[in-house]
Amino acid sequence: MQEKIVILDFGSQYTQLIARRVRELNVYCEIHPYHSIPEMDEGVKGVILSGSPYSVRDENAPVPDLSQFKGKLPLLGVCYGAQFLAQKFGGEVKPSNTREYGRANLSFIDRSNHLMTGVPEQSQVWMSHGDTIVNLPQNYSVIASTNDVSVAAFEVKGESTWGLQFHPEVFHSTDGKTILFNYIVSICGCSQNWTPNSFVASTVADLKNKLGDDKVVLGLSGGVDSTVAGVLLHKAIGDNLTCIFVDNGLLRKNEYQNVLDSYEHMGLNVIGVDAKKDFLDELAGVSDPETKRKIIGRVFIEVFDREAQKIQNVKWLAQGTIYPDVIESVSVNGPSATIKSHHNVGGLPEKMDLKVVEPLNLLFKDEVRRVGKAMGISPALLGRHPFPGPGLAIRILGDITEEKVEILQEVDHIFIQGLKDNDLYDEVWQAGVMLLPVQSVGVMGDERTYEKVVALRAVSSTDGMTADWVHLPYDFLAKVSNDIINKVKGVNRVVYDISSKPPATIEWE
Repeated sequence: MQEKIVILDFGSQYTQLIARRVRELNVYCEIHPYHSIPEMDEGVKGVILSGSPYSVRDENAPVPDLSQFKGKLPLLGVCYGAQFLAQKFGGEVKPSNTREYGRANLSFIDRSNHLMTGVPEQSQVWMSHGDTIVNLPQNYSVIASTNDVSVAAFEVKGESTWGLQFHPEVFHSTDGKTILFNYIVSICGCSQNWTPNSFVASTVADLKNKLGDDKVVLGLSGGVDSTVAGVLLHKAIGDNLTCIFVDNGLLRKNEYQNVLDSYEHMGLNVIGVDAKKDFLDELAGVSDPETKRKIIGRVFIEVFDREAQKIQNVKWLAQGTIYPDVIESVSVNGPSATIKSHHNVGGLPEKMDLKVVEPLNLLFKDEVRRVGKAMGISPALLGRHPFPGPGLAIRILGDITEEKVEILQEVDHIFIQGLKDNDLYDEVWQAGVMLLPVQSVGVMGDERTYEKVVALRAVSSTDGMTADWVHLPYDFLAKVSNDIINKVKGVNRVVYDISSKPPATIEWE
């Protein structure tokens, strides 16, 4: 049975980060909402209670049922989780008198405690709470303090239960990884055998068992997730997998053929569909970004459905869903507010009466790349920047025409190729160009011009949830700007976007 750590989510912004840190120790973990606790089977080695935007003193504060595991399995409360463990069992939590947000240093550590082994005095930790534990229950003892927080960490005597008022999962807690190692490996006894290779072996075996001789259809996008999903499925069922790659006319320059060529070398059974006209006809005259997304989603479903119907006896639809998508859909307060609709094939299963298989729905993005590497997928494919499902449609602000698409493809090609040629591509998480719905005055030779403006965008990020603009070298930006204006007819001005996310988004639409 797969050993695992269960993380109960109380709505903290850091919950996914706890999971990533556990996974970095080659231990499998799952996130569940605090009000939907799974059965604690033999595989569960320990439970972590996350932080929360709530105060334990709030009338509507989350209250989990700990009866399945408290005192029976190792339990670690983080921030809200620690305060809940204190208040629920006879302690007292009050609003903080001092600011308990940001960096702090541990002035006292009980080094004899298993959780704190190897953590040096004055170790920096990250605090993020408005309440503090002022009194502990009788059978609790302090195992770490800061100058301002007397109960920075505690242990429950007589059972394997601990609490931390700081966040060990964040980068600013310099020995947080040591504390998590102590808990997960030393205390919970996890064997650290959940590796990319073990994931591939177990997933391929599971897919063979689940799918048997059934036929499966997968929509390929050329991106990392669908590529890795395709190779995993191919390992399991071979030619019973058919992949469909749709050219919506909004891909990057030469991308359709380049992606088809790369898949052919991997042995995948891929059908390429040229549907440029379908998409561009439907998008004609449409400027609203949300309407564009919905049109592209609908037409994709129509094209995909049409092609999939040509394949006999298909039983399954494969999707490249990854773990953050799953967590988002079952979050503590239901799905998060929609910032923009996402382009996926979510409408297909009901329409086509297919069962859904999602071989990557346990993995974070960085883990998908590691699994792809373990299967020998080329670094060029695995290192590709994320590219929006609606493609260049949401990088052309305003209505979409074939001429605008061609201009943007040329500009984008110069920018992306420039990043690659100057060894900057891998320093950037995502890059692209926006074609703006404005024209500006320029001079070329002795003539006055009135042409289009493009905005270059390059950001650094780990997961796309937050992002910062990349400080590309000025001489590089100068050369790229010069190349674009000289080589792309219709553009006479280039600007660089220096907005972070938040408050801006990565894409402009």
